[in-house]
Amino acid sequence: MAERFEAGTVVERQTSWVKPPPLYQVVLLNDDFTPMEFVVGVLQKFFGKPREVATQIMLKVHHEGRGVCGVYPRDIAATKVEQVCSYSRQHQHPLQCVMEEA
Repeated sequence: MAERFEAGTVVERQTSWVKPPPLYQVVLLNDDFTPMEFVVGVLQKFFGKPREVATQIMLKVHHEGRGVCGVYPRDIAATKVEQVCSYSRQHQHPLQCVMEEA
């Protein structure tokens, strides 16, 4: 569609589509030392999961070796991974948290 602004000048509108940023899933990995209750607390504290959902994710981590905590843009995912790893170290647990492209 063209619009006229001045005599002899034609400006055309161009529609541009911005590709959404890639998303990353934040994943907790199972270990044999971190207490289940600590994992539930991490899921509630850093991912805002209700207790029931946090428990389901924790059980998935426990039984399947890994569980997805959420899907976020890269910067947010990286921040959550760092927060969880730092918090786990502060409490002397080996809980591992990683991010993977979704």
